Amino acid sequence: MIAAWFDRWMQRPAAVRPADAAPETKASCVAPLLAIYGVGRPVWTSHEFEALAREGFSRNPVVHRCVKLVAEAAASVPWILRDGAMEPERHPLLDLVRRPNPREDGGSFLESLFGHLLVAGNAYAEAVCVGGVPRELYVLRPDRMRVVPGSDGWPAAYDYTVGGRTVRLAREGGCPVDPVLHLRLFNPVDDHYGLSPMQAAAGAVDIHNAASAWNKALLDNAARPSGALVYRGPDGIGLTDAQFERLKSELEQQFQGHENAGRPLLLDGGLEWRPLSLSPKDMDFVEAKAAAAREIALAFGVPPMLLGLPGDNTYANFAEANRSFWRQTVIPLAQRAAASFAHWLGPAFGRDLHFEIDLDRIDALACEREALWRRVSAADFLSDDEKREAVGYGRRERFTQNE
Repeated sequence: MIAAWFDRWMQRPAAVRPADAAPETKASCVAPLLAIYGVGRPVWTSHEFEALAREGFSRNPVVHRCVKLVAEAAASVPWILRDGAMEPERHPLLDLVRRPNPREDGGSFLESLFGHLLVAGNAYAEAVCVGGVPRELYVLRPDRMRVVPGSDGWPAAYDYTVGGRTVRLAREGGCPVDPVLHLRLFNPVDDHYGLSPMQAAAGAVDIHNAASAWNKALLDNAARPSGALVYRGPDGIGLTDAQFERLKSELEQQFQGHENAGRPLLLDGGLEWRPLSLSPKDMDFVEAKAAAAREIALAFGVPPMLLGLPGDNTYANFAEANRSFWRQTVIPLAQRAAASFAHWLGPAFGRDLHFEIDLDRIDALACEREALWRRVSAADFLSDDEKREAVGYGRRERFTQNE
């Protein structure tokens, strides 16, 4: 419908169009549709960050541990700065990443950034420029940030709202980089916002939280499932109002609550107890909760063995599970962040700057590096420079002296 309307508008005679309406040149064939979708207005996200943080990270121990485990591991991965073929040990960009602002070190900064990315699916970092050069970096909360698309449909600015006040963060002439870096996880149904792993595991999180709440309520009720007292009086005569109130009062005072656990219930006068709900054993309560925990771990890419979940023998041992966790979850996340930061901040310091992950300093991959070095060292058909390149090092510089 929108496309048909746009085609009819473009086919109108020139006399009908506004005199100052100049044809727009778009970089993409679908850019007009994106522009009509939201020109100059914030695109409000449907992700409820506070609900995800409250129900998942704050209340669910599996989600809390998964987020902490991935964020802390990814933040601990060392970065190497490459300036063309050189590897400088000191550089203003390295100093900025290692000490992004006076309140945080590089590890705390990246841990907060990765934590927001895992909980909300989006993470934002702000660059503060002084004299045309980025001097400080700050992490911004995703629930306070809104994307403002430009005329081409792509983000042109960001609105940050807190305390009833909104600040628009847009690129200015004095800074060579964008003021905001937006990291987002893949979302097939949204052009501007990412999809959190917690949203993919929302059903499992609800089941796990509901099972914990039900278990607590059951313990508060002396671990007795719900039931009913059936009265079989003579000739179908039921209890009087006085008898009913007395029976109800006695049950609440003497048999309800964890302090009355183990007290026997004496039934007389034709009363019979009938359970109305399944017991934890009948519900397979422990296995249902463990299955929900494994689904949460699967969404975050954490092997269940690392979380201490029972019944998982997928990996031969803990070391294999830990190595798989680093290879499949931590390293791709850290590499993506390093590449994004280099692409974001690199133009302010040099065009050929990029970050790489220092795999040699990751203890979980030490056995892999050792096996690689052993294989390369045994390869007699390779030269020393080729062996250095095979393990990730540059060639030795050779000098000749003129006598």
